[in-house]
Amino acid sequence: MSLKLYNTMTRGVDEFTPITPGKASLYTCGPTVYNYAHIGNLRTYVFEDILKRALLMEGYEVNHVMNVTDVGHLVSDADEGEDKMALGAAREGKTVWELAEFYLQAFQRDIGRLNILEPSVWCKATDEIDTQIDQVKILEEKGYTYRTSDGIYFDTSKLDDYGKLARLDIEGLQAGKRVEMGDKKNYTDFALWKFSPKDQQRLMEWPSPWGVGFPGWHIECSAMAIKYLGPRLDIHCGGVDHVNVHHSNEIAQAECALGHKWCNWWMHGEFLTMAKTNGSGGRMSKSSGEFLTMDRLIEKGYNPIAYRYFLLGAHYRQQLAFSFEGLDAAASAIKNLQRIVVERKSDFDNSADRETVKPIESHMAQFQAAVEDDLNMPRALAAMWAVAKDTDSDRAEIYKTLLAMDDVLGLGIAAMQAETIADETLSQIDTLIEERNTARANKDYARGDEIRDQLTTMGIEILDSPEGTTWRKI
Repeated sequence: MSLKLYNTMTRGVDEFTPITPGKASLYTCGPTVYNYAHIGNLRTYVFEDILKRALLMEGYEVNHVMNVTDVGHLVSDADEGEDKMALGAAREGKTVWELAEFYLQAFQRDIGRLNILEPSVWCKATDEIDTQIDQVKILEEKGYTYRTSDGIYFDTSKLDDYGKLARLDIEGLQAGKRVEMGDKKNYTDFALWKFSPKDQQRLMEWPSPWGVGFPGWHIECSAMAIKYLGPRLDIHCGGVDHVNVHHSNEIAQAECALGHKWCNWWMHGEFLTMAKTNGSGGRMSKSSGEFLTMDRLIEKGYNPIAYRYFLLGAHYRQQLAFSFEGLDAAASAIKNLQRIVVERKSDFDNSADRETVKPIESHMAQFQAAVEDDLNMPRALAAMWAVAKDTDSDRAEIYKTLLAMDDVLGLGIAAMQAETIADETLSQIDTLIEERNTARANKDYARGDEIRDQLTTMGIEILDSPEGTTWRKI
């Protein structure tokens, strides 16, 4: 096993070595369930799924925990603004609890469509309020907190290495601060527990040793990760937007509470951007109110697996510009792959000794090398196509190799089958082919070409051979 992974903390690609031999603990920041996940959010979850599948390929037993942020937090990283859950509930006429359950189910449906493996543990922030309070109490006992008029805050000045993940220039941040400090001592200090306003009852609030209120956003991840995965963690993941604030704050509070280094690997997926049109473009976000969801892609006729394939075409640490042209190309590739898979599966099913059929070692070696090179999915896809188009190897072995590769790619190769065509369409195809054969026999090649083009628009490819004319679904 020689899986090499980029570590945001070290800024280098190093060979993965787990804390416990043969086991890998993985924490991934989950959804905030006040709206649908957009396709940019889903890129991060596909990257994390590839990571998990790679660990499984290497033989590790993976304990994967994902949080669900269903507590109403404020809209900015600076503990300012309005409550996201309350805004969502008002927008849709739901209670905050109904809103959270609705969008959690929507998220789980989306990851199922994308063949993303579910975590070992789903942990909801609202189920773990006491866990979060306990971690704040530990930090308070150790002298890392202070009280303001609106909450309990973490004092980042108590750490010499605060912001080490992002390599933050703390003095520069202090000099260039543009937000209201309020009672905060330092620009980088953050809320561990926020008090409810004295003149109103919040939709989500709980009693605590410091007064009625709600936990800060950052405390939930470190508290629940430690509860479910222990005091030392192999890998913590999220989007690249978590590096400067959320993950830097997680590290600060977790390591101060524990008294030692917490996570060995920090991994982050880059943004999905919108391809520029007429000078516009940029990162996809919910704050604009304009974003693409998986439901929207399906309404437009796209298979979710085509979107997964589109994402695999770029390395997870590279920004990827989304376009429908790119998605069309991915959809076409999936159709071509499906056709090859169906043909090779037939060879496999008809093999007399299919119980002994093994993946082709040379192809698998190329594929595994790509995966082990910091999850290089473009190279892995190239290795997959190399075997798919292999005309020299045993066809049953080709199918077995594609199945083995799909354990990481997650394209659903085992479930691929020939597309069914309605009887009336089949009759129309036969009539057109017969008409084309007649036209060609009469040397009316222009008409023959017209019929070929008509069949192509129907998704049918004509195959001429000395034995006659056949067709297949494109």
